[in-house]
Amino acid sequence: MKKIASLFTISFAVLLLAFAPAEKLQIGDTSPALKFNVQDFGGNESQLSSYAGENGLLVVFSCNTCPFVVAWENRYNEVYEAARKAGVGMVLLNSNEAFRAEEDSPENMRYHADDKAYLAPYLVDPNHKVADAFGAKTTPHVFLFDSDMKLAYKGAIDDNHKDKDAVEHTYLKDALASIASGGNIEVQETKALGCSIKRVKK
Repeated sequence: MKKIASLFTISFAVLLLAFAPAEKLQIGDTSPALKFNVQDFGGNESQLSSYAGENGLLVVFSCNTCPFVVAWENRYNEVYEAARKAGVGMVLLNSNEAFRAEEDSPENMRYHADDKAYLAPYLVDPNHKVADAFGAKTTPHVFLFDSDMKLAYKGAIDDNHKDKDAVEHTYLKDALASIASGGNIEVQETKALGCSIKRVKK
């Protein structure tokens, strides 16, 4: 009986690991995944790094229906403008491969982007390869790279997804301002809060 329980525990742990991202990308790291191809709504491919500006690239893992995204996405365009002024390119990346035939299909992504008037390109991360390489866990989850394409900030957009007017710490905008000015980013990592990225079993 104990042997069966032990085998069940091991099997369950292996199952969890199959769906869990590896913690690979740390502050100061770059990633080969920046050269991975991502897709637009029509399936056209381009390297993720091609969306970078002269001062870096901001990748925000997102989706269509997560309540945390719904709460935060009214700030996406503000972040896009802050990134643009800082010389940083920005993309919204959908890695929910397990929902690709449903709510996170390219067609539904197009509709959602139009409905919310996204300024940043909203792209597909096929088979969640970029998310896996970055160690992205949630939607949203922010990864900001500097001009050397080294990770400069990761985590949350700010400290209050529920109420935009009650935000006290604008972590991402502060990081972008520091990149623009050439200063040090005071807070380089915060906890990402959101829905889990919907991966498929490999």
